[in-house]
Amino acid sequence: MSKQEHGSSTHYAVHWQEEQYYYPGPEFIGQANCTDPEIYQRFSLDKFPECYKEFAELLHWDRYWHTTLDTSDAPFWKWFAGGRLNASYNCVDRHLQKHKNKTAIHFVPELEDEPIEHMTYQELYRRVNETAAVLQEFCGLKAGDRVTLYLPMTPELPVTMLACARLGIIHCQVFAGFSGKACGDRMWDSESDILITMDAYYRGGRLLNHKANADQAVQAAESAGQKVSRVLVWRRFPGRYSSAEPMVENRDYFLDELVKQNKNATIQPVSMPAEDILFLMYTSGSTGRPKGCQHSIGGYLSYVTWMSKYVQDIHPEDVYWCMADIGWITGHSFIVYGPLSLGASTVIYEGVPTYPDAGRCWRIAQELDVNIFHTSPTAVRALRKVGGDEPARYNYHFKHMTSVGEPIEPDVWRWYYEVVGKGRAVIVDTWWQTETGGFLCSTMPAIDPMKPGSAGPGLPGIHPVVYDDEGNELKPGEGKAGNLCIRNPWPGAFQSIWKDRERYIKSYYGKYNRDPQSKDWRDWPYMAGDAAVLESDGYVRILGRIDDVINVSGHRLGTKEIESAALSAEGVAEAAVVAMPDEIKGMVPDLYVSLKPGIDPSHELEKKLISTVADVLGKIARPAHVYIVPDMPKTRSGKIMRRVLASISNRRDIGDVSTLANPEIVEEIRQQVQG
Repeated sequence: MSKQEHGSSTHYAVHWQEEQYYYPGPEFIGQANCTDPEIYQRFSLDKFPECYKEFAELLHWDRYWHTTLDTSDAPFWKWFAGGRLNASYNCVDRHLQKHKNKTAIHFVPELEDEPIEHMTYQELYRRVNETAAVLQEFCGLKAGDRVTLYLPMTPELPVTMLACARLGIIHCQVFAGFSGKACGDRMWDSESDILITMDAYYRGGRLLNHKANADQAVQAAESAGQKVSRVLVWRRFPGRYSSAEPMVENRDYFLDELVKQNKNATIQPVSMPAEDILFLMYTSGSTGRPKGCQHSIGGYLSYVTWMSKYVQDIHPEDVYWCMADIGWITGHSFIVYGPLSLGASTVIYEGVPTYPDAGRCWRIAQELDVNIFHTSPTAVRALRKVGGDEPARYNYHFKHMTSVGEPIEPDVWRWYYEVVGKGRAVIVDTWWQTETGGFLCSTMPAIDPMKPGSAGPGLPGIHPVVYDDEGNELKPGEGKAGNLCIRNPWPGAFQSIWKDRERYIKSYYGKYNRDPQSKDWRDWPYMAGDAAVLESDGYVRILGRIDDVINVSGHRLGTKEIESAALSAEGVAEAAVVAMPDEIKGMVPDLYVSLKPGIDPSHELEKKLISTVADVLGKIARPAHVYIVPDMPKTRSGKIMRRVLASISNRRDIGDVSTLANPEIVEEIRQQVQG
């Protein structure tokens, strides 16, 4: 990447080559929910914010709003102010008249000899009501209270979320793969005195003792000063306790037993102000105090419902599988709230995508006749690595596939399209964040052509802009990257950081605001924290987090571009780039790669990788070292822990790796790198 000779240090030329377009097929277009290219005009800036009524009208309202966007406390936006609704009613009750016998949730246990559970909307209604009765009567909870959920991927998680939403209780789900300490920190921050958890769940074929983590969470919360009054424990096998940890008297209760005592109870959904909080979602990897993003009821629910219908193209007859974890925002938005608000059938899979073998995903897709598939580039790379030929062995038919969570490299995109999608499925490569609630950039699947490695344009109603550090706009087609921002608010955006208004303004709205007293939304562009370039066709190319840019001799290198270049080399399955200090150049990249099965590491391959990166991006991007490792250190959700690799390269303290999916690999890599 060549630094521009004048202007801000945020200017850098982009070497990632332009890719060809792929067009949606007539079969997909013929059935799509949105085929009208005029939709972009309907959501132009001169029609903002009233255009977003179209989103809200997908919901049932107890009372309509008087103000579509209230900016009186800018940038703390209030959407559909004055309106009232209930999220649980919108996701469950309103579907009963026409669809009570339709499957709401297909639950796939990890063990293949356990039967798949098909929960109808009527059954979901019954279970949500019975659970809400326990929360209201046994726990004394009411609207505005916070409850921490520390649950794995089983139906009890969406049931509990919707029971909370029914009463206006703010739920805070903590990813089950997080440590007990991380969960306890979030209980303390949200001031939650009730924890809802599960005794055990399956992961990689083993029944994990999750109650032990829950006990650690309580201890961590109480050490921080947050008293925990009750721990409600769902049992993975109702009536049978699967944990070695004792139940604590007068604190721990089996939730499945309490629910039985409330059999067939019905709880009236509480009519909530649209601008009240639906849930807190803590962003991962934050330092210091946990960062709880608070999402509203009306704005958030309308946003994910519209996105599910028009970007995910979900129809009532579709079987939709988002292979994420509900512990992340993707799962909240696109496993639970979006699909269920539409009355769709959503799949929940308990375990590891490659258990017991690389064909598991495709067997599930075949058995359930899944036709919409939603996953991350991390998962796509892993599936390509362990079973690149597996999809061809199974008889499933996807019409639509989503990529979410990080940029997807063009080579990986093509495998996803040609092998997983069998050359027929439309791909939406979405860009968004925990904070945004739902998609911001993506192609509209029946309208825009796809382009490997590109997130597409801003979605209808979303108006991206790229600024340099001084606030100068970098125009589409200039070939310069800078800070990606959104000009306007949108209903899915988080309202604030829980209990930290200043941090919210400083982190997301402060950099390009010229008047802190302004009530005009035009003065408050949202800064995403991602480096990006706007291409001449208006498509957005994400280059990674601004923090992930490596400055080599004044040349700013996007780590994602180096990783993509490495992945174009034959035999490479995964790549991760970290920064190393250098006396002469300031910083240099270290490249870690893992290989596809059957490919052996060699010095020749290391040299080839160095030359490949140099050929694609220029000699300035040559890695200082290439390490071919047996596997990457990964979180339980499959993300590569580049922080751990950076610590190894820089000979720093690696920190606690006990919560990784494969902690043993860390020492192996450390010895390989450090000797």
